Amino acid sequence: MAGLSAGIYGQLSGFDTRIFEMHSVPGGQCTAWDRKGYRFDYCIHWLIGTKSSVFHDIWKETNVINDSVKIVDSEIHTLVKDDKWGDFLVYTNVDRWQEYLIGMAPEDERGIRKMCRQMKMGAKLEPFDITPELRKFTDYFNALLKMRKLLFLLNRLSKVSAKDYFKSLQFKNPRLTYFLNRLYGETNFSALVIIMMLGWFHAKNAGYLIGGSLPLSLRMADRYKSLGGELLLRKRVKTILVEKNRATGIELTDGSVYKADYIISAADGHSTLYEMLGGRYLTPKLSEAYADWDLYIPFVQIAFGVNDKLVSQTVVTTCLKDPFMIGNLEVKHGYSMLNQSQGDPTLAPEGKTTILVRFDSAWENWEHLTGDAHEKLLELIQEKGIEILESHFPGVRDKIEVIDISTPKTLVKYTGVWKGAYEGFLPTGNMIKKTLPNSIPNLKGFYMVGQWMFPGGGIPPAVQSGKWVIQSITGMRHPVGVSAGHPAGVPPQTRP
Repeated sequence: MAGLSAGIYGQLSGFDTRIFEMHSVPGGQCTAWDRKGYRFDYCIHWLIGTKSSVFHDIWKETNVINDSVKIVDSEIHTLVKDDKWGDFLVYTNVDRWQEYLIGMAPEDERGIRKMCRQMKMGAKLEPFDITPELRKFTDYFNALLKMRKLLFLLNRLSKVSAKDYFKSLQFKNPRLTYFLNRLYGETNFSALVIIMMLGWFHAKNAGYLIGGSLPLSLRMADRYKSLGGELLLRKRVKTILVEKNRATGIELTDGSVYKADYIISAADGHSTLYEMLGGRYLTPKLSEAYADWDLYIPFVQIAFGVNDKLVSQTVVTTCLKDPFMIGNLEVKHGYSMLNQSQGDPTLAPEGKTTILVRFDSAWENWEHLTGDAHEKLLELIQEKGIEILESHFPGVRDKIEVIDISTPKTLVKYTGVWKGAYEGFLPTGNMIKKTLPNSIPNLKGFYMVGQWMFPGGGIPPAVQSGKWVIQSITGMRHPVGVSAGHPAGVPPQTRP
């Protein structure tokens, strides 16, 4: 996604560009695949900026959102189930959630109101649309004037984990504290992530795009190609060529070589730095990040195509469980079930259902698993997935038409992402404000984009990084043309 973005904004800014994609379809992890009429979506459940903000502008500029794209806003974010504590709902409307939480825990009304008030404040944040190195003092000063109280709040919350944030609200109700901490506290997520996310949902600025991930990626690819960009599929980069500390081209795994004035890597950050560049251009900050920063834990996905219309209370159901075993594989935190076609009928044939079961599984469980041991574990996972689905929909076993399993090894195979960390660095309480630079001081003509540039990952900042890198290269705050042609004042340049 970051590569498509850089290509689009590069074309709009007068460059001739060429994108090399290792997979058979563009979009990286923002993808889906078809099996016998069912579509199994791997990525998007919601998208920041479906209504407004600088992200909305980017979606319009890159064709992620156009007049033909239908956007839906769910009433319920997540239904949570627990064997001891029962059901718990997270509503997308913060006022409705506040009422629900106070009804559950009237003794915590004061803390609940404070938390929900801060969530609604968080929705008002207006991110910068200019890359950091081109911002002026007036950009920061105007933001401070417009959002002074909000910025002070967000700065404070950016240093606090979700668990510590909930503790500071002095919640007393054991059921409330249990669910909040199991959902958001155990991973050491930043409080800022939770506040902002639910605030965007409340503002109806985090909707779902009907059709899901693959059409989204293809719309961006169409936009790129319509601007004259060249998209080459099944082309994996082996080496970034360097002459006298300047990136001059790339060599592919098939031995072919392409020269360019600028090289922009939207690939996995670790693969770029340690393999394509051979570890020769690491700065202390980059070395620290890849040695010490926490990563997202990858997941196993069991996708089912069911010859029946399964109805759930909501699209996403999270089931909290005590640790259980699948063969030698420990599942520590339960699982999530996504009834995808209930929210998006394009993902399954009429009268049928596409539904997923997912659970976290660390890369260390899979890194050295091969051969018969790997196949045996997949068989056990499949049977456990059917068992889970049967517990929610009795009798469903005989209606299953398709089963498709993807693991952390699947993700690494098709995208090259390091350790299967699907969104890169984890946005823990003390990490959310950290970023990595999009260039390396002692390597000219080279830039990096994508979700490995900052903790938290995700599509919006990854795509924004593609826009920002073109600003960095051109030195222009607003280099983007308003039409498909070359913008005035920016001469055509050779292929990055």
